Amino acid sequence: MYDYMLGGKDNFAVDRQAIDQLAELIPEAVPLARANRAFLQRAVRYVARAGVDQFLDLGSGLPTQGSAHEVAPEAKVVYVDHDPVVAAHATALLRHSPGRAAFVQADLLDPGDVLAGAAEFLDLDRPIAVLLVSILHFLPDSADPQRAVAVLRERAAPGSHLVITHATTMANLEDEERARSRGSSGRGGTDRSPGQIRAFFGDWPLEPPGLVQATDWRPDRPKLVGDWSLPSSLMAGVGKKVR
Repeated sequence: MYDYMLGGKDNFAVDRQAIDQLAELIPEAVPLARANRAFLQRAVRYVARAGVDQFLDLGSGLPTQGSAHEVAPEAKVVYVDHDPVVAAHATALLRHSPGRAAFVQADLLDPGDVLAGAAEFLDLDRPIAVLLVSILHFLPDSADPQRAVAVLRERAAPGSHLVITHATTMANLEDEERARSRGSSGRGGTDRSPGQIRAFFGDWPLEPPGLVQATDWRPDRPKLVGDWSLPSSLMAGVGKKVR
């Protein structure tokens, strides 16, 4: 379904029907998906220019339509997803990129398993870029994604980057502004506030411009007057481990 939203060809009729129905109910769904992919591509190019040539894409889904190995063709990329159907299709798709891209079937909530699989293809003693793009908002706090991300940060070599997008809402943005003025915390839940999203980076400093809406993170072109404004927002940021 995500591939169809991005204009790809690796999808089925049932996927297209589902997304067409979703778009009628939630018109911003497709623009958000495309904004998310555009951010991923800008972030991958940015990190690659910084000298990182290894990427670990968690919750990747099918690696199609401008995925990391296409954006950074000189890099090595490991895609990770727990879905066995995704694993079968992804392995077939990546057969044209031997030596550059691999797929690991694992659950990002088990970072030890993820890293063990990735270590067969990546050198984890060197900097990597961990991509958690539009996946953390699907994981409730009860699943403790904070712990999993903390393990990934701890195991990453200095110079590594963490790339995150996470959904929030305008209500959450407004609540956090009010919370700051009152000295209280924002509300919890899968639909996390910007402060809760920032916490996934731990003590890693954020690369400029910080945690912002995905369309505002180092855009390829100036934002035009009248560009889409959505009731839900996709926050994006890139952190770097300095020591």
